[in-house]
Amino acid sequence: MSKALIAVIVVVAILLLIGLLVFCQYVSVRNTLVSKNEAVKAAWSQVRYCAATPRRPDPNLVETVEGYAQQE
Repeated sequence: MSKALIAVIVVVAILLLIGLLVFCQYVSVRNTLVSKNEAVKAAWSQVRYCAATPRRPDPNLVETVEGYAQQE
């Protein structure tokens, strides 16, 4: 084999290795961002749920208090 062919094979192998490392880093960063995005969505859904269902007094308690107030 000639020296030029060996050099080309080494360069291609190095480029493939660099490409593989970049791809693995991309996948890792993307997975992290997706998981953080899901955590943010879950937190906002809790905020929306609490805001959508304000605390209301129990109707039975209101009737009881009104009945007691009428007796006095």
